[in-house]
Amino acid sequence: MTCWWWIRHGPTHADGLIGWTDLPADLSDHAALDRLARHLPDDALVISSDLARARSTADAIQRNRQRLPDSPRLREIHFGAWEGKTHAEISQTHPELARSYWTSPGDTAPPDGESWNQAALRISRFVDEMNTRHAGADIVAVAHFGVILTQIQRAAGMAPTSALSFTIDNLSVTRLEFLNPGWRIKGVNHRP
Repeated sequence: MTCWWWIRHGPTHADGLIGWTDLPADLSDHAALDRLARHLPDDALVISSDLARARSTADAIQRNRQRLPDSPRLREIHFGAWEGKTHAEISQTHPELARSYWTSPGDTAPPDGESWNQAALRISRFVDEMNTRHAGADIVAVAHFGVILTQIQRAAGMAPTSALSFTIDNLSVTRLEFLNPGWRIKGVNHRP
């Protein structure tokens, strides 16, 4: 069994959609970071998205755990032309596309961005490689809201719309176990 401890990065306090935009995380809540670090297995491997908000969060909770290279394949969904824009702004410029993107996620993509299915495939291929390379390990993966949701969707075998109903708070833990070949969900959005 390979156990994934998915951590959503610290907050950015941004108002719009922040996918590949490289914003810093607010890591001023040292008590929360300490509780999170103590909650994770001591012998886990730590990996993160290559975006600053995930990298710095991983640094803050790493302690003596082995760090693997950051990966761009763990980046948030790429919102393309919608990066930094609020839902209201997007609804004004792309009303039908925005409605379709959120109500029936799958192959619909923002202009110059990626669809849910494209992101899920990118992320799942990376997770599959890690499951092979580090079979039986505990893996702490510091990533993003959409990344974690794609893996909940995968583990539960649910539709993307169902996955979007989950809350994934900053600095929360979502624990998924890969049983080869199946998955088991052990907890979602836990705040230690």
